[in-house]
Amino acid sequence: MMDANEREVYRAAIHGDREAFEMIIRTQSRPLFAIAYGILQNREEAEDAVQDALIKAWKSRWRVRDPEKFPAWLCMIVRHRARDVFRKRRPVPIIREIRETSETETRDTATLDHELHSALSALPELHRAALSLRYFEEMDYATIENRLGLTNGSLRGILGRALASMRKQLKPALASEQP
Repeated sequence: MMDANEREVYRAAIHGDREAFEMIIRTQSRPLFAIAYGILQNREEAEDAVQDALIKAWKSRWRVRDPEKFPAWLCMIVRHRARDVFRKRRPVPIIREIRETSETETRDTATLDHELHSALSALPELHRAALSLRYFEEMDYATIENRLGLTNGSLRGILGRALASMRKQLKPALASEQP
């Protein structure tokens, strides 16, 4: 859980200490970005979603009575913000991105990348968030459980199912990679 020092920083931020809040932003922005990216699959949109969420968090920070709950609360705001962006979005930008890559040399990596994207997008949102935090951010289980409000058993179950589903979907693409 949170050490006394961390708890103090969160408490100060809740009470309006801007420096404390900026310190939290520095330590939390990467994992928050991973969550937004897991939902949106687009760097700029994910960065914007995190920025918007942090502004919203600053304005409504007084709602969090318990400093221990602050990180999970931040994650929740980012997830809601990213979902809003996702709902308002026009048809999938990834298709356009792939078409824009030069046909010849990047076709294979683009195809695999596309397959990876499709496999990720096919997962339920919570599964995407868990995978992003575990494998892109390399967070430990306890931290992820805390962030996403999961028990150890349910996190392990989610990661297991998400990976199995990814492997199943990526099998054809990965098979075609072998010489």
